[in-house]
Amino acid sequence: MVKSQIMNGKVYLSVVIPCYNEKENLKRGVLFEIKEYLDKQTFNWEVIISDDGSKDGSADLIESQIKAFSGFRFIKNSHGGKPFAIWHGIKESVGKYILFTDMDQSTPIVELSKLIPFVKKDCDAVIGSRGLIRKNFPMVRKMGSMIFVGLRKAFILPEISDTQCGFKVFKREVLLKTFPRLEFFKKEKKREGWNVTSYDVELLHIIKKMGFCISEVNVLWEDKDISESKGGYMRRYLKESWEMLGQILRVKLNDLKGEYNF
Repeated sequence: MVKSQIMNGKVYLSVVIPCYNEKENLKRGVLFEIKEYLDKQTFNWEVIISDDGSKDGSADLIESQIKAFSGFRFIKNSHGGKPFAIWHGIKESVGKYILFTDMDQSTPIVELSKLIPFVKKDCDAVIGSRGLIRKNFPMVRKMGSMIFVGLRKAFILPEISDTQCGFKVFKREVLLKTFPRLEFFKKEKKREGWNVTSYDVELLHIIKKMGFCISEVNVLWEDKDISESKGGYMRRYLKESWEMLGQILRVKLNDLKGEYNF
C-alpha cells in the first residue's frame, strides 16, 4: 500500500476509484487528469484507488504513476467485486464527503464542479445523471437503457432518472450507515471476472428509506472505457444488464418484505 500523503488539515473530499484490470485506461493518463484537476481546488482532498484483485498489471502501473503524487493512496484487495473494492475505499477514507468515480473517466472529474453547489447545500447524496444523449453510446445500449429506466421506475425510485452513473458524492457518515446494508455483502460467493452488480439501485433506495436526501444533477458522459480484460463488450453489457434487472426485482421484493424498514 502506498502511504498516505494527505495534505495538512481536515480532508473535505475523498475520491474513491475502484479498479479492476484497467491497464489500458491507466495508460491514457486518467490519474494525471484527476490530479491536475484536484490540484486546482481550494479544498483539501485525497484520492483512494481500491484495486479488486487486478490481473493485468494495473497494480504495478498505478504504484508507478502515483509514486510522486501527494494525496494519493493505493489499496490492494483480493478479488471480490466492485462493491467490495468501493467498501474498502470508504473505510480507508477520512474525508467529510466521498466521490465515487470510475477509472475510465467516462464522466470526467471536472464534472465535480456541477455537484459541489449541491454538496454545499448539505445534501446527503448528489448523483450524476447522464441522460440518453451521450457520446459513443451505441443504439443497443440506448434502447437497453430506456427499457431499464422504465422498468426500474415502475418498481423502485420513480423520482430518479439515472441510478447507474458511476459519478456520485455522498456524506461519508451516510455511506458508513448504508453501504454495509447492501445485499451484496450478505452472500458468501466466490467472485470471478468483472463483477459490477447493480448495487446503485439498492444503495439509493436504502439512503432514501433511511430519510437522507438525494439530489440528481446532469453531467457529461462519453464512453471512454478501452479496457480489454473485463470480457467482450457485448458479453459484458448483456451480463451487466441481466444483473441490473435481477437487482431491481430483488430490491422490490425485499422492500415488500419490509427488509428496508430501518
